[in-house]
Amino acid sequence: QVQLVESGGGLVQAGGSLRLSCAASGRTFSSYNMAWFRQAPGKEREFVAWITKSGILTNYANSAKGRFTISRDNAKNTVYLQMNSLKFEDTAVYYCAADVKLAVRATQYDNWGQGTQVTVSS
Repeated sequence: QVQLVESGGGLVQAGGSLRLSCAASGRTFSSYNMAWFRQAPGKEREFVAWITKSGILTNYANSAKGRFTISRDNAKNTVYLQMNSLKFEDTAVYYCAADVKLAVRATQYDNWGQGTQVTVSS
């Protein structure tokens, strides 16, 4: 088990940027693949990006490609999501997730943070 705490959300104008952070507790952070998901009101939780344990490989949803960058610092037990060129439709609660598996479905992740709200004004 790993405990996850997200931060960095807020209100930003369309076209702006935000960097989300997810701090993990425990000594086994580097054993987990990490992912970001988001959930807008009335919608299902959707995949945004994942990064492998070493940070070498990444994968993005089509909606995030070219605008978002996932990264991690295993020495700091932290994963990041840099979001640029934000759009109104990026408004959602953003969650980080950890698992030994690599997956794009939320149901396949066992460890979740509490989420951080991102609101993009048009």
